[in-house]
Amino acid sequence: FTTPKKIISIPKIIRGRSPVYIALFWCESTMKISPTTSILSALLCRLNYLASANDEQSYRVFPQRTSKEAAVIEWGHSAIISALDGAVATFGPQTSQGANFEVETSPVLANPIDGVGRKRKNDDESLSDFDKEYPGKLKNADEVEGNMVIMTDAAGLSGVTMARIAKESGAAALMVVNTDQNAGDFIYSLEPENDEEAAYAEENIDIPVVMVSLQAGNVITTAMATEDMDPNDVNKGAGLPERVRLYAGGDRPFFEDAMSGKPMVYLIHNMLTSEECDELIRMADGNYDRVDDTNGVSNYLENTIASKKRGEATAIDIDRVTLWKGGIAGKLIKDIDERMSQVTGFPAEHFSDFQVNRFKSGSSHNPHFDINPANGIMASITIFLNDIPDDQGGELVFPSPGDGAGPVIIRPRKGLAVVHHN
Repeated sequence: FTTPKKIISIPKIIRGRSPVYIALFWCESTMKISPTTSILSALLCRLNYLASANDEQSYRVFPQRTSKEAAVIEWGHSAIISALDGAVATFGPQTSQGANFEVETSPVLANPIDGVGRKRKNDDESLSDFDKEYPGKLKNADEVEGNMVIMTDAAGLSGVTMARIAKESGAAALMVVNTDQNAGDFIYSLEPENDEEAAYAEENIDIPVVMVSLQAGNVITTAMATEDMDPNDVNKGAGLPERVRLYAGGDRPFFEDAMSGKPMVYLIHNMLTSEECDELIRMADGNYDRVDDTNGVSNYLENTIASKKRGEATAIDIDRVTLWKGGIAGKLIKDIDERMSQVTGFPAEHFSDFQVNRFKSGSSHNPHFDINPANGIMASITIFLNDIPDDQGGELVFPSPGDGAGPVIIRPRKGLAVVHHN
């Protein structure tokens, strides 16, 4: 699946027999050329491809996050609630611990914000590297005590060292802001960097530690800011919400950045429930027609674009059915449309119909572009409809992204959405 500049494909099947189910959602732009709709696709795929170990070493492999480390930082009241995604560190309380993980308290900016400021690293040779790195309590430890402290990773401290600063300053929780300007919304679970850190964390860190993106950090630190506020006051925490709640994300949809541009690609975990995935598969069953893109004629209504070379197939051994909303739009479809709109921000009325493609053993879709001259396809949203072992293939691949960081491979996870902008 592709953008006008970058090619995406599902690799050709080589071996293995486990089925993969994939749902593809499309969002039209407002600039329609004709009244026909682009196709909101659900791909029912039976793939058995596995890239060789040597080939996979050159890929950036996703997803990297899991529901187990997904946390939510929330504030507001019943009328207006704001929330951020967080990635829970591998040390300290975990989301599975329920009440031991959850915190409701006030957010406070660390002083210094990176935990170090102008302090110099301790050069006492009798100390371990871990102890040398520790700069001591925060200047505002009295304000931090019992609250969630917000600290950046700009000083290059390890996650455990930042947690140590927060813990010994009396914090009830630590929010670490990823300050990498090129990371977009990318976040990850902080881990101990060596055995000494692991031992220290196991014995001493009993407060939740979560990472949020730079963008999320900017959102929460300006949540209550007004136009008449002094920027210096905002930088000192005047724009923070009065109270925040930290809790496990559970089955709530959450984001993961894969590529920051050319094209922009991000993942949405838990986009569909297991039951919704199964129902889409059931609705498509028994209604497939074989895709033929070799005759030089494009079917814009069903988004089947003719291959560039007449007689040479791009879609190989693929069966397809379009589930027209007009005929089947019951509660399932309405629920999916509403959630997709809420999570992605795309208006539900711009979503196209559902299309289900079935890939059997030996099927493949060669590299191609998500372009339909009859419709402005603004974004494509692919959703996997079942899990599959990593050694059985079924991956979605961006072989030549424009960010210069190497190919991206996205493995099937049931309910996982892959969004790319065209």
